[in-house]
Amino acid sequence: MKPNFEQYDDIPGTTIFTMDLARQGFHLNQFCMSLRSAANRERFKADERAYLDEWEMKEDQKQAVLDRDFQRMLDLGGNVYFLSKIFASDGLSYVQAVSTMTDMNVEQYQAMMLAGGRSPDGWRSKKERGEA
Repeated sequence: MKPNFEQYDDIPGTTIFTMDLARQGFHLNQFCMSLRSAANRERFKADERAYLDEWEMKEDQKQAVLDRDFQRMLDLGGNVYFLSKIFASDGLSYVQAVSTMTDMNVEQYQAMMLAGGRSPDGWRSKKERGEA
């Protein structure tokens, strides 16, 4: 029985990694895992497009990697734990990479997290924010 994840669609900033997203992102996530190898990281850094073209990823997934659009990668089936291989290869910390998925710079994001995280006020429902 497939769980009903549509109930979470109204929560702003939430991507639920479902089986459908896992299937969609399989090759993207496999690419990410390949970056555990120093030799593969070197090949990727030498010619990112050529290395990406070795993977059966959809073009929009490849473009998201090239653009380092981590939110788009999540939307296209990327798993944040696998995507971490990309930003680690770029020398970014987790905080630096995740801050790109917000409307904050690194310092603002870090301060918000150190203060206990984002306030839930205004973030409980897209409908409340006029987005739905």
